[in-house]
Amino acid sequence: MRLPLKWLGLVPFLLFALLFLILPTMKIVIGAFQAQDGSFTLQNMIDLNTDSIRNAYWTSIKLSVITALLGGAVGFAMAAAIVFGGLPKRIRSPLLTFSGVASNFAGVPLAFAFIATLGPVGLITLWLKTNFGINLRAMGFNLLSFWGLVITYLFFQIPLMILIITPALDGLKKEWREAAAVLGATGAQYWRMVALPILFPSLLGTFALLFANAFGAVATAFALTGPQLNIVPIKLFAQIRGDVLGNPNLGYALAFGMILITACANFLYIWLRIRSERWLK
Repeated sequence: MRLPLKWLGLVPFLLFALLFLILPTMKIVIGAFQAQDGSFTLQNMIDLNTDSIRNAYWTSIKLSVITALLGGAVGFAMAAAIVFGGLPKRIRSPLLTFSGVASNFAGVPLAFAFIATLGPVGLITLWLKTNFGINLRAMGFNLLSFWGLVITYLFFQIPLMILIITPALDGLKKEWREAAAVLGATGAQYWRMVALPILFPSLLGTFALLFANAFGAVATAFALTGPQLNIVPIKLFAQIRGDVLGNPNLGYALAFGMILITACANFLYIWLRIRSERWLK
């Protein structure tokens, strides 16, 4: 049976997904349950229950939750401002365009940009010290730390929130606000009793997506803090980079744990998005 020619357009995508998503994922899952000699073992999964690895997962989860909450809150406020805040319409298009670019700006370029701006000898750091006598380092701020990484992650978390939540805000019908006003509801009551309950699945789903986005980021964290920050992506990189101290199979087990966590977060996002679209159609 010959496939229609229109299906040929999917061949590059399917080939790309097979080579760079499906096969590597299968390799990770299989390797997580293999010993160095290729035999089946559960030791790699047992080795995840060590203080260092537990702390790495906890630090990664804490980093992801904090950046998802802060990025979600700021992004929601900015999206609400451009949809309902009466800002000029000419601001919306550049903001959404910038958000599309910034949400994908990560890795070494992002780390370098923040080091050059807020690092120990960064532009803003020296400017504040020279002109106002404000020494960020003396005040306890260190970009190459957990909270420095939080600030850096917000650069792509906030724009991603704006991109995802703006269509949901656009889906709120004017008739709902008008009906609430006719019934005597204030603006705060409308948001508390009508808008936010409708948006809640979208907000929770977007939080799950932001969590997964931060949890899987490795290049930015490694370029910014190096191996000194104990998070799962950096520990995973240390295990599979190929030196004699690494254990690739333990790295596969670490990656398998990350896959499970991010898969749950993405499944939650998809399920909640489907539920929210029932109201917003």
